[in-house]
Order: sequence, then structure tokens, then C-alpha cells
Amino acid sequence: MKNLREIMTDEVEVCNPEDNVYEAAVKMKNNDCGAIPICEGDQLLGIITDRDIVVRGVAEKKPNSTQVTDLMTENLLTAGADMSVGEAAKMMAEKQIRRLPVVDGSRLIGMVSLGDLATHTSTESEAGYALSEISEHHHYHH
Repeated sequence: MKNLREIMTDEVEVCNPEDNVYEAAVKMKNNDCGAIPICEGDQLLGIITDRDIVVRGVAEKKPNSTQVTDLMTENLLTAGADMSVGEAAKMMAEKQIRRLPVVDGSRLIGMVSLGDLATHTSTESEAGYALSEISEHHHYHH
């Protein structure tokens, strides 16, 4: 069975704690993604999602100049690079998350999304399970 190191995206666009929400949104647009990790150097602090921007930012009438750290999700569920794809899919389904930061200690080394799981034929059943479990519930964390 494959592990996350084999399927993760290892060149991840990040924001630093001083970046604002507008800068994060532009990075999401330019990279066609819905989440940007927040890192100080290579240390993962949190993640900001398009949903965070809408719910914690726009709906609360916060300006685009708001720092990403004010809206980011902290205390993330993460995985190590040697975690199996099946374990990751199960964890993502159980915890209702679509994106999983891959870390070495607290150092961000990659990201895995449900899309990454779905593009690998040996993981179609795990990805399908995770997607069906997440799609049935409305509690998205990151």
C-alpha cells in the first residue's frame, strides 16, 4: 500500500503570519486551491481555507487587511509522510476533513487532499469512502 510521501504535493504555497486575508485569497485563486497553510519559516502554525475567509471574515465584516492568523484554523490534524494512504483516507473521513497537512515534527513537508487520494487508482475505494463520509456531513474543518 502506498504512503503519503508517494502521493503528497510537496511544493505547497504558504502564507506567513503577517500576510492578510486578501493575499491568502489571491494565492488560493492563483493556485486553484481552497486552503493555504500558515507557516513561520517551515513550522506549521495553522491553515486558512476559503470557508474560513467567508465564515470568519466576510460574514463577520472583517476587512481584507485582516491578518490570516486571525481567521486561520489552529490545532490541525496532521499526518506523517509514512502514513499509509488507507489510514489517511480513514482519518480524513472520520474527522471530516478534505485536506491533510503532512509534517515532519511541526515542519510542513507536504499536503494531501481528497483529490490526491482519488487520482491514485489503488486508493479509489479509500478516497470514495472518505469523500462519501465527508459529503454526508456538514462539519468541514480544513
